[in-house]
Amino acid sequence: MDYTQLTESDQQAMLATIGARTVDELFAGVAEAHKLKEPLNIPPGLAEMELLADLERLASKNVSTDQQISFLGGGIYDHFVPTIVGALAMQSEFLTAYTPYQAEASQGVLQAFYEFQTMVCQLTAMDIANSSLYEFASAAAEAALMACQITRRSRVVVSDATHPDLRRVLTTYLYETDHEVIVVKSTGGATPVEAIRKVVDDRTAAVIVQHPTFFGTLEDMPAVADIAHNAGALLIASVDPISCGLLKRPGDYGADIVVAEGQSLGVPQSYGGPVLGLLACRKDYLRKIPGRLVGQTTDRDGRVGYCLTLQTREQHIRREKATSNICTNQGLLAMHATVYMAALGKSGIAQVAKRCFDNAHYTAERIAALPDFELAFDTPFFKEFVVRSKRKKVTAVLKACQQADVLAGVPLGKWYPQLDDCFMVAVTEKRTKEEMDRLVGALRTA
Repeated sequence: MDYTQLTESDQQAMLATIGARTVDELFAGVAEAHKLKEPLNIPPGLAEMELLADLERLASKNVSTDQQISFLGGGIYDHFVPTIVGALAMQSEFLTAYTPYQAEASQGVLQAFYEFQTMVCQLTAMDIANSSLYEFASAAAEAALMACQITRRSRVVVSDATHPDLRRVLTTYLYETDHEVIVVKSTGGATPVEAIRKVVDDRTAAVIVQHPTFFGTLEDMPAVADIAHNAGALLIASVDPISCGLLKRPGDYGADIVVAEGQSLGVPQSYGGPVLGLLACRKDYLRKIPGRLVGQTTDRDGRVGYCLTLQTREQHIRREKATSNICTNQGLLAMHATVYMAALGKSGIAQVAKRCFDNAHYTAERIAALPDFELAFDTPFFKEFVVRSKRKKVTAVLKACQQADVLAGVPLGKWYPQLDDCFMVAVTEKRTKEEMDRLVGALRTA
C-alpha cells in the first residue's frame, strides 16, 4: 500500500516503530537532487485476463532455436536432449533445486547425486567429484582457491584462450586478496607452451588451461601438466564434457582438478541459464573440495544409505575460516545431467562427440572454400572453430544470416579486439547436413 494512503495515526505509528519522527528524517541520507518530486509514472493495473494476453504478446516476440538454426556456442550449445531426461528429472520425487539436509527423508535424491558424482568421475578420469557448483566460471575460481590452499602459494596462471567469463570471475574472486593472476597470451588460437613455461615458477599455485579452448582449438595438455608439476603447481583443466567422449580425458593427461560447464549434458539452453558447474579432483585433495559431497554408507541394519559427508561447519557458521563459502549445488540441473549420462552411457557420449567433430569439420571445410571467408586458425579443433570475414563486417554478415533464419555464430571482437573481423561457429550433433549446407549458403549470399 502507498504510504500516503495510510491515516495520519498509522503513519506516525510506522515512523515511531522505526525510530524516525518524519518521513524527511527517514530519508535524510538521500540528497535532495535524487528525491522524486512527483508520483511515479506507473500505468494502472491489469485484470488477470488482460495481463496474460499482454504477456503472451510479449512472449511471441521471442525466437527460439526451434525456429532458427543455431550455430551459436561460446559455452552454451544446442545439443539434443532426449525426451527421457525431462520426463525423469522433473518427476516430483526428484524435483529439487539443491542438495537436501535431511538424509533420512531424501535417499532417492541423494542416491541420484551420488550417481552423478560417479559418472562425472568416469567422464573425466578423476577420483572425486562434488554434487555440482553454480556454473563453470565459479567452479574454476573455486578450483584456483583450492590450489592456493593446497600449495600454500598465491599466483595463478591462466591462458587468455580460456572463456572470458572464466577469467573475469576468477579476477573478481581474487580481487580483494593477496593472490595474483597472470594471463598468458594465446597465439593462433592456442597457448604457446613456452609462454606458459616462462611465467610458471615456485610461486605458482595453479595453471588454468581450457581444452578445447574458448575458440574450440586443442591445447598440448600433457606438456602443460609437466610444466605445472615440475614447478610444484597444480593443473586445472577446464573442459567441454562432451569432448571427453572423444579426446583424452583430463585425468589421463595429468590434470589435478577438472572444471566444466555441464549444460551440454542434457540441460536446455534457457536464455543462457541457469547452468551447471562441474568440479572433480584427485583423491589427495578431498578435504579441500568446495560445495557438497554425497557419500555412500550403511545403516545399523547393514542397508546401503546415502548422506552428505565431509561438510565443514565453518561453511555455515564461521565463514571467514571456511575453505569455501559455497554450501549448495545445482540440484535440478545435476539431475538432468545424471539422467542424460545414464541414458547415453559411455558409447553414446562417444558417438555424440564423434558426430560433433565430424559435423564441425565438414562445415569448416565448406566455409573455408567460400571466397569471402577463411578459417582464422590452422590449429586442430573439436566442435567449434573461428571464421574470418575478409570483406564485410562481422555484424553485417551475422545479421544477414539471421534474416535467413540462421544464427551463424558468435562475434569475437567484444572480447578479443584483434579478432574483430572474426566470429565463432559451433556445430553439434544436432545439425543435419541440410542445415550445415544452409549455413554455407547464407554466408555465400550475406
